[in-house]
Amino acid sequence: MVEAIDPYEALSRIFEGRSALLLEDDGALADHVSGKLQRAGFHAVDRATTGEEALSMAASRAYDVLILDRITPGMDGLTTLGAIRGGSGPCRETPALFLTALGGERQKVEGLMAGADDYVAKPVGDEELLARVAAQLRRARIQSGEGARGELANGPFRLSTGARTLTFHPGGAQARTLDLSPLEFAIVAELFGARGQPVTKSMLWDRCWVEWKFLPDNYVNIIDARISALRRRLKDQCPELSEALHPLIVSARSQSLVFRILDAAA
Repeated sequence: MVEAIDPYEALSRIFEGRSALLLEDDGALADHVSGKLQRAGFHAVDRATTGEEALSMAASRAYDVLILDRITPGMDGLTTLGAIRGGSGPCRETPALFLTALGGERQKVEGLMAGADDYVAKPVGDEELLARVAAQLRRARIQSGEGARGELANGPFRLSTGARTLTFHPGGAQARTLDLSPLEFAIVAELFGARGQPVTKSMLWDRCWVEWKFLPDNYVNIIDARISALRRRLKDQCPELSEALHPLIVSARSQSLVFRILDAAA
């Protein structure tokens, strides 16, 4: 298996100067999560232990991300997020992630319907949590203007989210659209948009294998088989690229994947 450089070292670029609101009444877990975020680059992590406290804090300050437990004293996390989304405060559109022990399918749907952008069941690895927070910050940045036209560039590749196409622009030759299945395009789009930052395999499953309503025990094997085939497919359709640049999709630690940054190869 090809190993990439550690992409988690690059998270500080997207986390630098950011602030988070953490709703968690378990002091030890709150210490752990806030410590990981700050060591990864966050400037501030403000902590609330009740839904009422979190709601008051979200009404008085703009945060870059909300991380909420569902089971909290007083107002629960689901109600808290609904109140934030339904209000007029500075966090109304802030990316929100539930971090909760309630991990059932119905409970996940409830969280997303209440306005969450992601839903993570406890326990979760530190790197998985950091990767999911980074994904929300990236999406917020794109929605605010960067990449709003729906086209992303990476070296000789151009990905159009609107047309759902990936085109290859080899130097001195005519550009061509690569032949990808809908699932293959969805995988490439997720990795491409991450700009060299890690996308965990469970994140990839959530966003690309949408017809599955549960996480099977062998989901990693299913993803690995698809990625192996996709690597070969990309290599076959891009023979102009140096052998050293293949595979274009590389493995990172902790079950993550990265699409190589190829800006210097354009």
